[in-house]
Amino acid sequence: MLVLSRTVGEAIAIGDDIAVHILELNGTQVKIGVEAPAEVQVHRAEVYHKILKRQAAELHADPHESL
Repeated sequence: MLVLSRTVGEAIAIGDDIAVHILELNGTQVKIGVEAPAEVQVHRAEVYHKILKRQAAELHADPHESL
């Protein structure tokens, strides 16, 4: 894992197409903005894990079960 220090107004570049901007600091919270192409999905980690779980459940569901 790469660990970086940034301050408000600074950004981190990921490849050519993605930038993570530090927008605001409020106590222990950091507000970030993510710039990415429309075809790149950006989710909070907990939401992404729920999506993966749902997809895995749908993949392994018995197609004859709903008949």
